[in-house]
Amino acid sequence: MIELYTAGTPNGKKASIMLEELGIPYTVHPIDFSKLEQKEEWYLKINPNGRIPAIVDKDNGDFPVFESGAILIYLAEKYGKFLSKDPKERSVAIQWLMFQMGGVGPMQGQANHFVKFAPERIPYAINRYVDETKRLYSVLERRLKESEYLAGSELSIADIATWPWVKARTYIDLSLDDYPKLKAWEEKLGARPAFIKGSEIPKKS
Repeated sequence: MIELYTAGTPNGKKASIMLEELGIPYTVHPIDFSKLEQKEEWYLKINPNGRIPAIVDKDNGDFPVFESGAILIYLAEKYGKFLSKDPKERSVAIQWLMFQMGGVGPMQGQANHFVKFAPERIPYAINRYVDETKRLYSVLERRLKESEYLAGSELSIADIATWPWVKARTYIDLSLDDYPKLKAWEEKLGARPAFIKGSEIPKKS
């Protein structure tokens, strides 16, 4: 049994989509940001960084795993899915996972913040992060022109990590019309039952 601590953010959806794709039992513990639950001492014992998501593997001695990319790798290795055992293929998947972790997520996250949530409008910050998000999308577009999925011919943790962020582009009103391959990829993955269900976790009360 996996215990999932999460909230309805792109990073949180990575873990729930992965768990749904694996088809394994898990229990959801929603984290309430408005109450700063992610900063409470009990949660910091699970995730020292005070962010979501995190998991606890009850079948492995209550083993905690934090950071969304690390969670995906841990689950892929444990259950033998979505991460090839071939060294080259595995490396490709991890490269694209790191591209999301170090590029798409942080840059688009900043774009989302300055466009949607910042208390004052700062054109320089908006332009900087929206333009960088577009550049990163161009990298994804180029990759998907040559490959069905980010890591090759099969779905991998790289796709699972990246899709929720592309889906969240609506925060910055970014159209995918200039990225037809990326748009087709997003729509294809978005039609998968596990992606649909995983995106609804945690359920709104």
